[in-house]
Amino acid sequence: MRIAGVTIPDDKRLEIGLTAVYGIGRMRALDALKKSGVSEGKKASELTAVEEAALRDAVEAFTVEGELKRSIAANVRRLKDIQAHRGIRHAKRLPVRGQRTKTNSRTVRGNVRKTMTSGRRKLEKT
Repeated sequence: MRIAGVTIPDDKRLEIGLTAVYGIGRMRALDALKKSGVSEGKKASELTAVEEAALRDAVEAFTVEGELKRSIAANVRRLKDIQAHRGIRHAKRLPVRGQRTKTNSRTVRGNVRKTMTSGRRKLEKT
């Protein structure tokens, strides 16, 4: 079964399987199942054509997948354009939501430190 261009796993319960769609978490999955009248314990392979169509309509009522990714990218671009603090942090690829940078976020900043060794080099055999 495909919803919004994503294949829903047949072996998982729909409550979990719907989270494969970007923008659908557990709560939205349960909400969509309730609106479509499908029990959350069912698996994707057990759905009838009518239930599948109702579920597809319920999920596509939300902003998901490409449309959601585009809107997030547009929001970040807007923050960069108006030179907001958050936009500047995004542009510099630093944490945006107030996290500390002294000890964490090293990989993002490019400050990767290797762990210390004993300092002794292994002798090369010649």
